[in-house]
Amino acid sequence: MKKAFKAYDIRGIFNRDFNLDDVYKIGYFLPQLLKSRKVLVGRDVRLSSNDIFTALAKGINDAGADVYNAGLTTTPMVYWATAKYGFEASVQITASHNSKEYNGLKISRSEALPVGYDTGLNQLEKLIESEQVIVKPQSGKIIPFNFIDEYLAFILKYKTEFNDLNIAVDCSNGMASLFIKKLMGELPHYLYDQPDGNFPNHEPNPLEEKNVEDLKKLVLEKQCDIGIIFDGDADRVMFVDDRGRFIRPDIMIALLGDYFKQHYTKAKVVIDIRSSKLVAAYLEKSGFETHLWKVGRAFAALKLRELDAVFGGELAGHYYFKDFYFSDSAFLATMLILDVVSKKHRQGIKLSEWVDEINGSWANSGEINFRIEQKAEAMEALKNHFTSIEEPIVFHDFDGYRIEFPKWWFNVRPSNTEPYLRFLAEAETQEILNENLEQVHTIIKYFEH
Repeated sequence: MKKAFKAYDIRGIFNRDFNLDDVYKIGYFLPQLLKSRKVLVGRDVRLSSNDIFTALAKGINDAGADVYNAGLTTTPMVYWATAKYGFEASVQITASHNSKEYNGLKISRSEALPVGYDTGLNQLEKLIESEQVIVKPQSGKIIPFNFIDEYLAFILKYKTEFNDLNIAVDCSNGMASLFIKKLMGELPHYLYDQPDGNFPNHEPNPLEEKNVEDLKKLVLEKQCDIGIIFDGDADRVMFVDDRGRFIRPDIMIALLGDYFKQHYTKAKVVIDIRSSKLVAAYLEKSGFETHLWKVGRAFAALKLRELDAVFGGELAGHYYFKDFYFSDSAFLATMLILDVVSKKHRQGIKLSEWVDEINGSWANSGEINFRIEQKAEAMEALKNHFTSIEEPIVFHDFDGYRIEFPKWWFNVRPSNTEPYLRFLAEAETQEILNENLEQVHTIIKYFEH
């Protein structure tokens, strides 16, 4: 079970990393951890989700608490309902973008605040390992709780006219399939819009290039202005431009800035430590105050709330909004981005032209994953090597290192959920980037043995 407790959630291969007995215990101790007599529970369409719901609900009920059963939901729907309806505890049963054999639990407390390993999952793990289950004499109940209409009405408040756009949408056979046509109608060209926990067409992870290939082809074939792809639980969304090119999700944070500058003259924005330097420069030109922060909802949602930031985003395709209880919503991000793309379209500006303008001539490596055991030692070696050659102009040492030099920068960080060291770099030219990447590979090779 220890394997399944991650930095942001509980997740792993079902019946290998955790099983129904573990889920029952999580359910039993959760009301005690979050001091709640009511727990909102939603689930995705994975094949194991119904069985996990049954075990989780039994545990919660045996602890004397009630389960408010939201049924099939996207993850952001559960965040929204947690805050909107005043729940002190909620669980979304999902493994997000992972392949079909995975499942997991995303836990939130009151006001939809994330429960990560450092903010409660560690205590939950100890309770499961050390405390006994004693079934309460008065067990709780399972209460149906449907709020879909209210949720969709909330998202639709942000919908503007975008019928002028030719749009392609890939739902990845995930949770977006259940609701997207109620938001976007029948006009877009849809791919894989039937929910199916086998994910028969591609894995529900849009960050893997192979999973976006069908959408790119559809965009080119139908001459679309934009392509949209959701992950399995619809908390992340990514985009393809009119030339069939995948757009790095951090670039879309800059585009969101174009939406919010219509409503704010000055505001704070949180961007993750891997974000392009060009994104911060673009946002600051529009009057925003940018704040770099750690990767993951467990950190980002709290930082947005602390700063009272208007929005934020991550390289992984999560977009956070103050109006969404400082949580992430792929549907809300989609509505706001379509508003901006439609306005630009009416001005004769294509999405690809806008993306090229932001990127300029800078070259970006994208995130590179090195599978090594000695993560800390490799990080130190990279830091020591490059800072001995050149004096950094910016040095951040949270969530790994982000070290900026006059003509390039890099971020290196250990994965919180997998045995990887993650590396990303950006430079003024491809030549500068290639030269530094060559040195990175030489240093890392030493730790791969």
